[in-house]
Amino acid sequence: MRKKRRSLSGEHNLTAYTFLLPWLIGFFCLTLGPMLGSLYFSMTKYNLLSPPQWIGFSNYVEIFSEDQTFKNSLFLTFKYVFLSVPLRLAFALAVAMLLNKGIRALGIYRTVYYIPSLLGGSVAIAIVWRQIFDGNGLVNKFLGFFGIEGPSWISHPDYIVYTIVTLSIWQFGSAMVIFLAGLKQIPADLYEASQVDGAGKVRQFFKITLPMLSPVLFFNLVMSIINSFQAFTPAYVIGDGRGGPLDATMFYTLYLYLKGFSFFDMGYASALAWIMLIIVGLFTAVVFATSKYWVFYGDSKDGR
Repeated sequence: MRKKRRSLSGEHNLTAYTFLLPWLIGFFCLTLGPMLGSLYFSMTKYNLLSPPQWIGFSNYVEIFSEDQTFKNSLFLTFKYVFLSVPLRLAFALAVAMLLNKGIRALGIYRTVYYIPSLLGGSVAIAIVWRQIFDGNGLVNKFLGFFGIEGPSWISHPDYIVYTIVTLSIWQFGSAMVIFLAGLKQIPADLYEASQVDGAGKVRQFFKITLPMLSPVLFFNLVMSIINSFQAFTPAYVIGDGRGGPLDATMFYTLYLYLKGFSFFDMGYASALAWIMLIIVGLFTAVVFATSKYWVFYGDSKDGR
């Protein structure tokens, strides 16, 4: 009897592993393997044309002690993340709350607002954005109607990063759809009871909407932080592909790309990639660690 049970258990395990096999192959061959290879290359001098030479932690030492471009690109990326993430989430939540009012043709509006997120960081959208914010683009032509002479938003180092931030905010559709789904799950009874108690719209938002929506906000925040740190295409296309003007678009990922595929220093680029992985991991860990203070889970025992 025990042998029969073991045989059935073995057959079930074999079936399970058979279905898992495509994912396991993809994980080990396309994720774990390249990550370990990158970790090895980060400790070598490797130009893609000759065999890598082991140099230990020299790449990391050079990055932190001598590479000023690394520091500048990291600061610029932090600036972009701290500007784009809260503005994008706030805009997405505002639009989601407007669409949650029970307006007609909700599906059409939801689709229209979601289309920019579907296009994502495509080259075509970045080119269109570059044309809109050019010195003779639509934005300056619109300002010209009011007698305002706008600058060349994409060629001035003080403005171009805000142009890229604006593009990120415009692509708010995915976060908006998730917020809208969360808003649909908030019981209407809570708002009705609060109205009886004399609570206004502002108090309802901070006492009901935000706490009940906090798990959704938590998810959108984590995903937005990760995606913002990986921003590459807008900086590459809207800028000149080299971080210009005056390194105003030298995002971290662009600097990594230039080091690896323009200067053929793949060992150095791999070290940059691992530093970015650690930075993103730290930001994500901080969000997870602080979530117990502001994320509300109504079904937990302690009321959170």
